[in-house]
Amino acid sequence: MSELRKDPIIGRWVIISTERGKRPSDFISPSHKRKKTGGFCPFCPGNESKTPPEIVSFKQPGKNGPSDWSLRVVPNKFPALQIEGSLDRSSEGIFGKMNGIGAHEIVVESPDHSLSLASMDKKSAEDVLWAFNSRLNDLKKDPRFKYVLVFKNEGESAGATLEHTHSQLIALPIVPKRVQEEVESARKYFGFMEKCIYCDLIEQELVANKRIVYKNDSYLAISAYAPRVPFETWIIPKHHESSFGPRNNSFTALAEVIQAVLGQFDKILDVPPYNFVLHTSPFVDEHNLYYHWHIELFPKLTRTAGFEWGSGFYINPTSPEDATKYMRNGL
Repeated sequence: MSELRKDPIIGRWVIISTERGKRPSDFISPSHKRKKTGGFCPFCPGNESKTPPEIVSFKQPGKNGPSDWSLRVVPNKFPALQIEGSLDRSSEGIFGKMNGIGAHEIVVESPDHSLSLASMDKKSAEDVLWAFNSRLNDLKKDPRFKYVLVFKNEGESAGATLEHTHSQLIALPIVPKRVQEEVESARKYFGFMEKCIYCDLIEQELVANKRIVYKNDSYLAISAYAPRVPFETWIIPKHHESSFGPRNNSFTALAEVIQAVLGQFDKILDVPPYNFVLHTSPFVDEHNLYYHWHIELFPKLTRTAGFEWGSGFYINPTSPEDATKYMRNGL
């Protein structure tokens, strides 16, 4: 029988339609296996002039040429928001607006066109996380910015326009609604319980052990209790951390968990397109006891249609418990 499940953080309801249940092999989703044929790619070494000037680059050991990079951060050539100017808030009756001020950057994660975040070596995956950390710390110095959303669209159907592995950062003058909902719900929970709701969630999931996909000493990967899509997976620090950053000055353990989860996606879902988003505390209150940063991963296996748009409900044909069984296999 189908179930209605309520997300414990923001109260969003989803329908787990078990009668529509599918095995991973039953999903119709275009594989995102990288092409090995030739073709122009602005992110490949030698084409540095085809992107805006780099903001940051990590160099290969012992090399310093323009194409000897292992990771580059560049402004988006077609940015959603522009960094120059002032906000100039205004209103027209009930309508409010401001200038599209922000920053939009691309993290080119590897010089190798054939690699992905799942398949690159562990050090390279750690460098991606260090790049996120570096850019967050730099962008928050700008008083116009209230939040930076780090995200990754892997595959055309997930929103990527280029195949070469990359992530994006968009600095915003407002806190995104979805993040604000999480923050406010977490703050209210803390006000009643004097505990972090994410810490309680982690404690409960560790005891139940029904939705844990992977864990190490520092991080937990879990199938979301009320997943919007099949195989929605969250990666959360096991110890309370309100804002994203290295643990004990290292991203090794986090890179391990991310690559374990993405490796399983590739293995059991045939290299699916996916979205990756990082939620962290807004700059105005980065260090607090009530919110808990985390990463959310969404394989693109189903489509959002009229019912979802009209109701705000998501219909998911795979229970998180079943997804966890598939994900654990082989780990």
